Amino acid sequence: MPAETDSDIFELFTNFSTREKGFTILVNRYKERLYWHIRRMVVGHEDADDVLQNTFLKAWQGIENFRGESKLFTWLYRIATNECLTFLERQKRKAPHHFSYSENRLENKLKSDDYFDANKAEWKLHLAIQSLPEQQKLVFSLRYFEEMPYKTISEILQVSEGALKASFHHAARKVEQYLLNH
Repeated sequence: MPAETDSDIFELFTNFSTREKGFTILVNRYKERLYWHIRRMVVGHEDADDVLQNTFLKAWQGIENFRGESKLFTWLYRIATNECLTFLERQKRKAPHHFSYSENRLENKLKSDDYFDANKAEWKLHLAIQSLPEQQKLVFSLRYFEEMPYKTISEILQVSEGALKASFHHAARKVEQYLLNH
């Protein structure tokens, strides 16, 4: 049986009698990619799971608003990105307003994560990425890890390709400087 296209999934998802089937296919198709996109933004596994769950909840609730002007994949990434930004904003409001506290909190979160080895370059790369401003972190993650074309990132973030290229360039420089200095 061939895999359903996004159009097939959308059709199943928007039909009341097949909505659950369409949603299940949608979740199964995109949950892993969305999870890692979210995880790179929020760092912790539990937080990533919560944001992923919120992403799919918003997709379930908002499918009637999807106009099909972008791909289903792009729409989901936009929802996930917005949920990440909302989560991170809530975390900032809860935490003391000291940059060093925030940086130490992220570093401790990474160190305690079973998936990261503090002796490896990957750990340092993730610390460098976490030190970036939100927009640069998003652009860098989508371009570097997801290998997304700027056109797709532009659709997800609703930012011009030129601005994204500049943002990626600045982010890459900051990551490089962080790696050289730490």
